[in-house]
Amino acid sequence: MLFMVRMDVHLPPEMSPALAEEIKEREKAYSQSLQRDGRWRHLWRVVGEYSNYSVFDVAGNDELHDLLSALPLFPYMDIHVTPLAHHPSDIK
Repeated sequence: MLFMVRMDVHLPPEMSPALAEEIKEREKAYSQSLQRDGRWRHLWRVVGEYSNYSVFDVAGNDELHDLLSALPLFPYMDIHVTPLAHHPSDIK
């Protein structure tokens, strides 16, 4: 199943820069492993915001929830999920 996910990150202002960098490094490693195995198919930055739009290709809702909740930045995110279906006019 395909899902479009918007993730908005809100790090607390009192978080130390060192802790923020450590979390971001773990986030990058985890997200790249999901990209390499094909479950995180697209990752797009939202210009001017600490946000992204991503497309995941997973078995279903439970797998997506497990992947998202394992993100190191998960406690600091607002996440909006949109299930996607193939459009009948798509030529692919």
